[in-house]
Amino acid sequence: MSKISALGRIPRRTILRAGVAAGALQIASPFILTARGETPVKIGMVNPLTGVLSALAQSEVDGAKYAEAELNKKGGILGRPVELLVEDSANDVGTGVQKTRKLIDRDQVNVILGDVNSGIAAAMGQVTNEKKVFHIVPGGHTDTITGTDCHWNVFRVCNTTSMDTAAITPELVKRFGKKWFFVTPDYAYGHSLQDGFIKALKKLGGTYDGDYLPINNQDFSATLIKAKGYKPDVLLNNMGGLTQINCMKQVVQFGLQKDMALGGALFELESVKACPPDAQTGWWAMEWWWNQPNVPEAVKFVADFRAATKKTPSARDWFGYVAMHSVRLAAERAKSLEGPKMAKAMEDMELPPEVALQPGKVRYRAGDHELMPNIFVGQAHPPKSGPDDVFTASTLVSGEQAAGSVADTGCKMVEPS
Repeated sequence: MSKISALGRIPRRTILRAGVAAGALQIASPFILTARGETPVKIGMVNPLTGVLSALAQSEVDGAKYAEAELNKKGGILGRPVELLVEDSANDVGTGVQKTRKLIDRDQVNVILGDVNSGIAAAMGQVTNEKKVFHIVPGGHTDTITGTDCHWNVFRVCNTTSMDTAAITPELVKRFGKKWFFVTPDYAYGHSLQDGFIKALKKLGGTYDGDYLPINNQDFSATLIKAKGYKPDVLLNNMGGLTQINCMKQVVQFGLQKDMALGGALFELESVKACPPDAQTGWWAMEWWWNQPNVPEAVKFVADFRAATKKTPSARDWFGYVAMHSVRLAAERAKSLEGPKMAKAMEDMELPPEVALQPGKVRYRAGDHELMPNIFVGQAHPPKSGPDDVFTASTLVSGEQAAGSVADTGCKMVEPS
């Protein structure tokens, strides 16, 4: 671990909804496509642009579109223009699979990206594996995607749930204690996340209770009454997107923050900013953070991104950005857009500093195809020097340290036939 000191401050933007930023990012692509008259490299992206995860999904799309424009300004991929085709999974597995097949069979995409929802991402992986299409999961966290259900063609940008829990658990136990209560979504991500927390907590002698709730749950009163009666040291809000925001609001309405610490794995920039000030609190793990004054590549990226989109990039924007540039890097190394060749080229590939946008070596691990970035552990709080200044990172945990060994993941990679 390394300490972060003297974190710089950059004023934030107001959240842009839906496709406002996306429209601004497409300026270069149509011109280049027309001017060159070449067959584009088509990248299909499936994400839940409607539903409780829509804000997170839109940021991933924004980051990908920003990269699309950037790539086309610099010559595209393998000398061909890049075209990003985006489909809405509507936070539904069946719809996500249908849209994936449509992009591959009808639109003839070369690569697939998605989904924020881990259950959808896993189902998409079965389709892309069957079709031998190179697939990057920007932001679906469930362990099994690069664990027991890993595929030769699937790579992931965001952390596994086990990486996030391994990074934040020691901090929460050290600061507050080891009696915990979980509020967890009842789908693949939630189960994987809570399992990771329980494993890490038990190693430290901790105890726990909690509830699994629907991914789009609205009323948390019964669970919060149960939590108050349990008297935990820490209440962990494992929900995601709009549901996590609603849970945080109700936690402070019940006044639970006065009786117990708050925290968890992820409380993302989009969600922190959507909460009232008294709910902008707790200790969390950020998978990428914009405020890195000692990393010149990150400073430049944030300034350029804000100039182009009028928003400060979040980890989700970074996920989409990295996914697109990873396609370029894999294709250039493989000198091909064929799935098996790109996958082989991506194994143990290190991201250049202008893509990694953080200290140290960031690579796609060969054994399970998981990216190994830093994890930013720190505290959420109301805005300080600017409206996006809602988190202060105190510690960097390396991805390599948090991930453990490939053997621990259960991934047994089967090469394509």
